[in-house]
Amino acid sequence: MDTTFFLRGLAIGFAIAAPVGAIGLLCIRRTLADGRLAGFVSGLGAATADALYGAVAALGLTAVSTAIVERQALVRLLGGCFLCYLGARTALTSRPTETRAGAARGLASAYVSTFALTLTNPTTILSFAAVFAGMGLGTLARDRRSVLLLVVGVFVGSALWWLLLSGGVGLARRALTAERLCWVNRLSGALLAGFGLLALLSVRP
Repeated sequence: MDTTFFLRGLAIGFAIAAPVGAIGLLCIRRTLADGRLAGFVSGLGAATADALYGAVAALGLTAVSTAIVERQALVRLLGGCFLCYLGARTALTSRPTETRAGAARGLASAYVSTFALTLTNPTTILSFAAVFAGMGLGTLARDRRSVLLLVVGVFVGSALWWLLLSGGVGLARRALTAERLCWVNRLSGALLAGFGLLALLSVRP
């Protein structure tokens, strides 16, 4: 069992998670509005989806990856609609909606939403497949221990990025007044809806 597979997975997970897109924006907004924990838990949803797609790529499950790619129009449609919904809801939110009694439910919702959004991005699995092929990691199906180390590394690497992002953004939360939060929500909502519209426009019949 080669522990370097864990380090490779960690580097891959961090690198794929780092580019700031719709998920990064959502994590930033939730960190500013609801705190570092909410932002980090949102990131963990994306990290879980990254690990799942990493496992598919590492195990060489071409039937699964092909099915996802062949249905990417439907997947993008669902993801685009969800982003537009989140954008509209975010823009209309003037203050954090979670209360102490509903904190657990709010965190669960944050996790599930980013997990679902990451799964509805077909380019994620294509990215993993390309990276794994380039590093010669696409033929590990028989070595399940190495696959496990690789997938755990991907999850840890992705989670590390979200921890750093939510922690860094959390430092700016002290200067956030209710009025500024309102504008953050409006801007974030507009950008999220923009990402959603781009996804919908990319759908080809």
